[in-house]
Amino acid sequence: MLQKQTTQKPKLSLPEFAAMMAYMISLAALSIDAMLPVIDVIGRDLGVIDPNKPQLIIGAVFLGLAIGQLAYGPISDAVGRKPAIYAGLVLFTIGCLLAMFAKDFDTMLLGRFLQGIGVAGPRIVSIAVVRDIYSGREMAKVSSFIMSFFIIVPALAPLLGQFIADIWNWQAIYFVLLAMAVFVGLWYGLRQSETLHPEFRRKLSLRRVISGFREALSFRVTSGYALAAGIVFGSFVAYLMTSPQLFADIFGIKKNFPYYFGALAICIGMAAFVNARLVMKLGMRKLCKWALFAKAVWSGGFFVAAVASGGVLPLEAFMIWAGFSFFLLGILFGNVNAVAMEPVGHIAGFGSSVVGFVSGAISLSIGMLIGQMYTGTVLPLIGGFALLAPISILVMKWADKEVASVTDPV
Repeated sequence: MLQKQTTQKPKLSLPEFAAMMAYMISLAALSIDAMLPVIDVIGRDLGVIDPNKPQLIIGAVFLGLAIGQLAYGPISDAVGRKPAIYAGLVLFTIGCLLAMFAKDFDTMLLGRFLQGIGVAGPRIVSIAVVRDIYSGREMAKVSSFIMSFFIIVPALAPLLGQFIADIWNWQAIYFVLLAMAVFVGLWYGLRQSETLHPEFRRKLSLRRVISGFREALSFRVTSGYALAAGIVFGSFVAYLMTSPQLFADIFGIKKNFPYYFGALAICIGMAAFVNARLVMKLGMRKLCKWALFAKAVWSGGFFVAAVASGGVLPLEAFMIWAGFSFFLLGILFGNVNAVAMEPVGHIAGFGSSVVGFVSGAISLSIGMLIGQMYTGTVLPLIGGFALLAPISILVMKWADKEVASVTDPV
């Protein structure tokens, strides 16, 4: 069994610790979801003509996230978790300022890209912080509690973004994001001690970085579950990128879009509560595979129904499909990452970078592919959910052949 590389138990209560970690992870979701109601407005104000091009306002953040995660893990393993998180928050602030004052679409995308690189710091390093303290099913349970706090953000972020834009303008949303980054930086700095003890730090050098990545990727469980996560979450990235268009074009919902988006986000939060109770009894792998199987069957049925109705569904049917599909995603979120991180607790920074980069790059590629296929029907989105789930199951089965490197029973 792998030993946890912890330095001390957190002085914080579990609710405060989970809330703080959720806040840091949620900066990425805030940067994405708060902008959803206004990406078409931003595109129009900056001279964009192609109706699918404003999706890049979302995609640029995901691209920055994927690339940024490569750096923060090794850096945090070398200098500690706190400096790495602070560096990310500074870059995020610069990105906010660039986007806030952008006069053309290219500058906007550059600012969003820097936001993604910056927010990768708190997002990826916070996973390493959790892994410094917890492992195995206990880590999965803590991750579920974090998800329970985290889900408040995507449920309310679009409503917050629309509220700010209605009162002021879309530029003000970036100012609010900047203020939130400053707040969480102060909270973390004042309340949480450094979780990586100096004796566990790894000297930063190109050779060590390459060695660390090779070691992390050498674990089939880590590389396999990161790959599976990227595949299955690609369909969710596609939903994030196309949801404003989809609700407006198919269902005629624009002003009330944040409410529908928030209702579906709550379904993921409900799954986090359920998962926190089930994971200790059933194990992470079993829950992942059951959720993926249900996702494939559920979405496959609705895809057939959508094809039969000309590529569209009634709003009620779409919400039913999406609600249960996102509930299943909520089961997957915490468990897949926890399984992937379990073999690499001794190099949690490198491990979190590998998992984040592999899953992020794949999910972004798949999400952009599906998003650009949008032509006013639900077929690309629901078809993606149906097709990608069984592929992820096969990848997980391949990864689980390496049973000697994990502690959770198959």
